[in-house]
Amino acid sequence: MKSGLIDRFIADGLPPPQDQPEFLFVRPELRYPERFNCAVELIDRAPRDDLALVNDCGGWTYGEMSDWSNRIARLLVEREALIPGNRVLLRGPNTATMFAAWLGVIKAGGIVVATMPMLRGKEIATILDCAKISHAIVDARFSQDFDEGCKLSRSAPRTLSYDGDAGTGEMERLTANLLPDFVSCDTCRDDVALLAFTSGTTGKPKACVQFHRDVLACADSFARYLLTPSSSDRWACSAPLAFTFGLGMELIFPWRFGGAAVTIETPGPVALIEAIERHRVTVLGTAPTAYKALIPLIDGHDLSSLRACVSAGEHLPAATWQAWREATGLGIVDGIGATEMMHIFISAAGDDIRPGATGKVVPGYVATVLDDAGEPLDSGVGRLAVKGPTGCRYFDDERQSDYVDNGWNVTGDTYRLDATGYFWFVARSDDMIVSSGYNIAAPEVEGALYAHPAVLECAVIGAPDDERGQIVKAFVVLAKGHEESDDLVVKLQHHVKAAVAPYKYPRAIVFVDALPKTATGKLQRFSLRVAG
Repeated sequence: MKSGLIDRFIADGLPPPQDQPEFLFVRPELRYPERFNCAVELIDRAPRDDLALVNDCGGWTYGEMSDWSNRIARLLVEREALIPGNRVLLRGPNTATMFAAWLGVIKAGGIVVATMPMLRGKEIATILDCAKISHAIVDARFSQDFDEGCKLSRSAPRTLSYDGDAGTGEMERLTANLLPDFVSCDTCRDDVALLAFTSGTTGKPKACVQFHRDVLACADSFARYLLTPSSSDRWACSAPLAFTFGLGMELIFPWRFGGAAVTIETPGPVALIEAIERHRVTVLGTAPTAYKALIPLIDGHDLSSLRACVSAGEHLPAATWQAWREATGLGIVDGIGATEMMHIFISAAGDDIRPGATGKVVPGYVATVLDDAGEPLDSGVGRLAVKGPTGCRYFDDERQSDYVDNGWNVTGDTYRLDATGYFWFVARSDDMIVSSGYNIAAPEVEGALYAHPAVLECAVIGAPDDERGQIVKAFVVLAKGHEESDDLVVKLQHHVKAAVAPYKYPRAIVFVDALPKTATGKLQRFSLRVAG
């Protein structure tokens, strides 16, 4: 099958076939034709006059979004010299312009590298260098950290800026008079469409490679069978496109099934609940902590349009599920997914929901738990392992073998599988901190703390928290000449917020005389967890 991509940098960095997971295409809807472009499939197949996207700035039809994305693709190819296979970084919140850019990049044959708006310059520089970003499309309101990242990076991408959905930016001006009849790149199903970055326990980002068929597969498995989508649905999600959970819930799923995306720029429960009411959202996706935060706000808001609510990013406590059910009459569809797997692969909906359980395997996938010898168990507790139409392909990363074991994708979660096929979350298998749905690598936070002159030594763990699941907790040994105080705690927190994305900062800081270590000088994190 001949690739439609000319720039082979990402393709050449894929793990060899023997190191990739086993892929399953057991359902006919997951057996895609050899050649297609996923952006074309999403935006160019619905009736042109149907509503495709709505937000506080207005509404756009499928025809308008198609034409807009074609103009952006034409601009990238004809003026910005994009070659199919080039990597294009996207930076900004969820807006119609961001969604049009996502489509335009893929129509032009580019590989989308979406980034969270909260990332700082150093984090952006790491992505620029790892992916060898050639082009960037940046919301001008979020350019400062991007510019800093470019200074720290070895890359100098060709950059287009836009102005949210105001329509007054550079990219809007350059595309205004371009013809919208662009012929999309002739990609094949196994051409790379996305490079999605995630953080591991070392803090070094891992780049997950997703093909054109992977983009559609998450819709044709989880969304198709668990959410019963229709063209009348309006979808909203609190997560940005850089999270594949958000990408699926707010862009892929609406447009795969002819519905409308509702984009929300402002983070937080107030903006979310107001958008649900104002735009009559029918399908909502957010993290368990967000559902908990929404419950006190329900009185005074009309949420009667909601028919389905999806939770992912962290374990959904049974108490939160029950409280939401009592407040709204709706049971939350829980699920576990991973950036490596593109989206959710274990879930339950409707009468199949068992509060506290994640659910059963999604149609199209198989899952099990592995014992210490790596053997599948019929039931019991072990490492969660899954196979399906999507799977882990790290770009140029030796950690591929940590995730893929004998054809299984091993997620790093410990689960209990019961005799009826339900999966119950037990714990994370590694040192990743999961707080309000965000993955936070302890070493990255430690690195930020170490840059402060008051810190001699430090260690970071995830501490249990009723509201967020976990919070980042830091143990700090002070350097000579510094004394512990509440004021110093605040200063260290602000220091971390300035160095990395703000959600990673330690919400609790404890000053200690020494850190627990082994005889060889290695940090004993488990001792800190026991100590609390």
